[in-house]
Amino acid sequence: MKILKNISLKEYNTFGISVNAKRFISIDSVYQLQQLLKVEKDIFIISGGSNMLLTKDIDKLVVHINIKGISIDREDQNNVYITVNAGENWHDFVLWSVDNNFGGIENLSLIPGNVGTCPIQNIGAYGVEVKDTITKVEAVEIETEKLVTFSNEDCNFGYRNSIFKNTVKGKYIITSVCFQLTKKKHNINSSYGAIETELASKNITKPTLKNISDAVIAIRKSKLPDPKEIGNSGSFFKNPVIFKSQFLELEKKYPTIPSYKISDTEIKVPAGWLIEQAGFKGKRFGNYGVHDKQALVLVNYGNASGEEIYQLAKKIKETILEKFNISLEIEVNIVN
Repeated sequence: MKILKNISLKEYNTFGISVNAKRFISIDSVYQLQQLLKVEKDIFIISGGSNMLLTKDIDKLVVHINIKGISIDREDQNNVYITVNAGENWHDFVLWSVDNNFGGIENLSLIPGNVGTCPIQNIGAYGVEVKDTITKVEAVEIETEKLVTFSNEDCNFGYRNSIFKNTVKGKYIITSVCFQLTKKKHNINSSYGAIETELASKNITKPTLKNISDAVIAIRKSKLPDPKEIGNSGSFFKNPVIFKSQFLELEKKYPTIPSYKISDTEIKVPAGWLIEQAGFKGKRFGNYGVHDKQALVLVNYGNASGEEIYQLAKKIKETILEKFNISLEIEVNIVN
């Protein structure tokens, strides 16, 4: 293990924000991590860097979790149980699963980041959440250096949420995630409108796992910028859930407002629609702005600071609250 000094983190975050780590180390095994924690507790963890906005240099030791490996633990007639180490790229794991005809995560294709961060915010897209395939999460407790196992229930998953985002935030470092995927009798989830449209355009009536994955990839590429080309962190805000009574009042003023029923009393409203109605879609402010194809995505066109993007996010939040009386919640982890 070698600690490097004054390392730029531009290549370690999908926003492409150029901040420095005073000290930096890359870890490729659980043992290495445990040994490091014996001497260093005040650390900053980075993995795929896909769900964070860095606004300043990092004074703490930056620990890059680069633990690799995928292993099949066991399988039965219908299911396969897989352990994936935290440093594996999420999309690569999805493609590996699809290639092996393992079902359950194909709708989550092309989501940026690494496997270790997928449980933290319970990633989801196109009618699927990762919590429905996770059986357990393994993590090292920073204080004791012990490897701890969290069951699915322990993780307390919610919409874009988990125990790792609140009650135990900063106390554990996820090292691997275990999944239960289907080998046959796959639950093909093609009911999401955009997927249905994409499949219909190709005259696919009985989609396979690969058909679904390909459709999702095509949809995401059509409206989401590639972080390798334009710095971004995907969806910057959560889709707000409001009371039905508030939604009905909004619907009187905005008859075309889209919605998704959550319960008899709650309605989810697309944050992207709200932001677009407020006039931010496609707005550019020098080196940063709001993407022209998806208003949920804030972008770094080059050399923007994290603070500039954060101030834009706050301005959007203020405008949406004033215009719609809806409080948007930032999904990206702001490091300030």
